[in-house]
Amino acid sequence: MVNKDSLNMSGYSIDDLYVGQKGSISKTITETDVYTYAGIIGDFNPLHVNAEYAKNTRFGERIAHGMLTASFFSTVVGMLIPGTGGIYLGQSVRFVKPVKIGDTITAEGIITEINKEKKIITVETTAYNQRGEAVVTGEAKMMVTL
Repeated sequence: MVNKDSLNMSGYSIDDLYVGQKGSISKTITETDVYTYAGIIGDFNPLHVNAEYAKNTRFGERIAHGMLTASFFSTVVGMLIPGTGGIYLGQSVRFVKPVKIGDTITAEGIITEINKEKKIITVETTAYNQRGEAVVTGEAKMMVTL
């Protein structure tokens, strides 16, 4: 999922960050991921965990929880930009397309605004599938503690 060599284990200081700075991670969503996530949060909606039920829906098959996909933004901002010195203040999300088991998702963050005085950054967040289609979009606000 994340190349450990690309992780910023010490985090960036507010002075090291710049508008346009990017970070991304990729992950193929597996059946195990969906069932594990369902077990952790208790959301066993049959659209996610029951193939027979899901094949009769508009999607024709099971789809991953939207929040499972959106959760990869946490890795982007918590481990890449700003990294381990960052604390989430907020995250908006919009679910654009369904994510199916077997899809490879790339979650990306791009810094769009920096408030050096308050040590707060705004990060545009987008998750893409293997076809380059946006599946989740949003915006993160992060406090930089370094």
